[in-house]
Amino acid sequence: MILDIIIAMLWSISPFGEAKVGIPYALLNGVNIYLAFIFCFIANVLAFPIMSFFLDVINRFFFRWFYYKKAAIFIARRAKTGAGGNVKKYGFWGLMFFVLLPLPGTGVYAGTIAAYLFRFEKKQAFLANTVGIFFSCLIVWVATLLTMEGFN
Repeated sequence: MILDIIIAMLWSISPFGEAKVGIPYALLNGVNIYLAFIFCFIANVLAFPIMSFFLDVINRFFFRWFYYKKAAIFIARRAKTGAGGNVKKYGFWGLMFFVLLPLPGTGVYAGTIAAYLFRFEKKQAFLANTVGIFFSCLIVWVATLLTMEGFN
């Protein structure tokens, strides 16, 4: 069970699934429903400081290389296009709603990039991402539990 929690947390902190994959993984592997929610939520929240550090420190270091710069600009344009209208218009609430949607391409990683591009204050961006992550985790958690109950 501990190994399943660790794997679920790794899925939740990774940009390839976030809690959208971590929570169903944990629940389908028999982890306690409340532990699955709490640990996957915490792991997903930890992605914000990691991504912020990356954008502030490491990104600036690598930006001088052409291929990295080209890829970073491509990702920034996608994040700005996906979140741009709502985040620019509604600020905190737009960012929170963007992170809240449990869809591919939304979540804490794209939300952190959008907050960085729109120059959000760190505390405000963290709060918007955390609230969005909470509701996203709640939606995925409930949907997974209802789906599992339907199959039983």
